[in-house]
Amino acid sequence: MWHGKSIAVILPTYNEADSIAECINGFHALGIIDDIVVVNNNAHPDTSLAVAGTAAREVFESTQGYGAAIRRGFVETATADLVCVCEPDATFDPYDIWKLLPFTEDVDLVLGSRTVQAFIFSGANMGIFLKWGNWAVAKFTEALFNTVYLSDVGCTYRVITRSGIEAMSPDFRRNGSSFGFEMMLHAARLRIPFVQVPVKYLRRVGESSVTGSRVKAFRLGTRMILMCMRERLRRT
Repeated sequence: MWHGKSIAVILPTYNEADSIAECINGFHALGIIDDIVVVNNNAHPDTSLAVAGTAAREVFESTQGYGAAIRRGFVETATADLVCVCEPDATFDPYDIWKLLPFTEDVDLVLGSRTVQAFIFSGANMGIFLKWGNWAVAKFTEALFNTVYLSDVGCTYRVITRSGIEAMSPDFRRNGSSFGFEMMLHAARLRIPFVQVPVKYLRRVGESSVTGSRVKAFRLGTRMILMCMRERLRRT
């Protein structure tokens, strides 16, 4: 509990068997997390064994994709007042949730940002192509929707209030890697209060299935721009 509010953490996993236990233990050690849900999205066979010795509970989602895993996680954490979403690949520090939580007193969605140079650690997968690509799409989104300051559209570390989830959930459609951006766009279109806060970005354990390839990252960025334009046309 934090300030009388229950907190759940959703950890979607596909290829994080070597890092997920440390991530779970990091969140559990904070002493404020009420529920940690690992959504096994057709993950590496060693994942269940790694999770079994921790405080987390594991659920299985057969529909492939990051978005499908998070949407399943929202169902599993339906009673939590605050829901934290984080990838368990060692790129994020569980302790950084202390940076995000205070803003939930004023807004419904607190997004992390990985593009602030001071918080990009050695070995992190945030080279010039990804950093400025994320920044460019963020600024395009900021201008198109006249939002708060944005510097990153790909950060998957965030905290959402229960009311925020309920407001956005009816519009969720995507099951893939662009789901995180879809959530940002729904918040912008529906005028759900949100803010972006810098978080530490660390070296990943293993290789990302998306940002590990420039071609895949470029395709994802192109899809994000098209998504942004479509959502702007839907705005009421």
